[in-house]
Amino acid sequence: MQADPILFAVFLIFTGAAVLAALALFARQSLLIAYIALGGLCGPAGFNLVAEPRVIEQIGHVGIIFLLYLLGLNLHPQKLLTMLREATRVTAISSAAFAAVAAIIVWGFGYTFAEGIVIGAVMMFSSTIIGLKLLPTTALHQRHMGEVMISVLLLQDILAIFILLLLQGAGQDGGTDWLALGQRLLALPLLFGLALLLERKLLMPLIARFDVIQEYVFLTAVGWCLGMAQLAHALGLSYEIGAFVAGVALATSIIATFIAESLKPLRDFFVIMFFFSVGASFELGALGSVLLPALVLAAAMLWVKPRVFTRLLLAGGEKPRLAYEIGVRLGQVSEFSLLIAVLATQAGVIGTRASSLIQAATLLTFIASSYWVVRRFPTPMAVNDRLRRD
Repeated sequence: MQADPILFAVFLIFTGAAVLAALALFARQSLLIAYIALGGLCGPAGFNLVAEPRVIEQIGHVGIIFLLYLLGLNLHPQKLLTMLREATRVTAISSAAFAAVAAIIVWGFGYTFAEGIVIGAVMMFSSTIIGLKLLPTTALHQRHMGEVMISVLLLQDILAIFILLLLQGAGQDGGTDWLALGQRLLALPLLFGLALLLERKLLMPLIARFDVIQEYVFLTAVGWCLGMAQLAHALGLSYEIGAFVAGVALATSIIATFIAESLKPLRDFFVIMFFFSVGASFELGALGSVLLPALVLAAAMLWVKPRVFTRLLLAGGEKPRLAYEIGVRLGQVSEFSLLIAVLATQAGVIGTRASSLIQAATLLTFIASSYWVVRRFPTPMAVNDRLRRD
């Protein structure tokens, strides 16, 4: 009897993850590294046990959506607006610095001017999923850290969406529809206002009437998250931003804590699949031609990002220890970089070698950054009992 490919893939992911996770814990390594390594072993470049990692990636994408939703549940709307104002300077200066360093490095390796611009652009962003997956939220100190990180990451996401829209325009007709671009950027405050209105007039009255039925509250919370994610996508924004806005809109409600605790296992299920897909999607065959520039680029980002963020946050009034920890936690490249690399290749802006360089550098920073954070700072998946925080 032929096995169902999706069911077989899920079996491989979670059985294999359990085995490799145990080995990683014995070796005092990050669990995220185990998930990525498992993807590499089972994917097309490994034993080809999962021939279509794209399907797993799409399923795992739900985990990122839930992650942003849960983070939004811990952030009051007024507090968010204050933090965004403070983070604008940090995001703008740091993004320019990272892009300049990356572009200079890849030009030195003989990449074209356009490729240098694109690679510099994708190096501006830090990983939302790694930065926030490894962030505990139980202590006030860590909650403030989360607020700062979310503000920076949200502004980076908006900038990434701007770049994605430019590439989509270049791929379609060689130009950019600036009117459509402006409309999509204006969609964010519209989405936020609509979410607050629906939460007050529709969602909370329903939950207040049937809150004794926990299953109903759980289903409504999931539906609200995914519904806002779909609405954001329809407005030209990302699913993640929609989920985050959905969480922020519920942050002031009395059931926010219950929803956050209920959804954590669901989030973790999908996040494991996402990191598996990252490893499975990597093209090992192209690694030889880009290994040296990828190592240099990844090392530069891992060295530059924490230091730039630390200096900017210190200038903004943050305490030295907090500023340094935030800098380290934001010291990797973003999963957005992988998507931008694909679109830039499809649009003919960069070649496949430049795309492979982006993939390799991003993956290297994922592994090194998560290892560094897990070994040095409190995280939900720390191998040291002293550092383990949920």
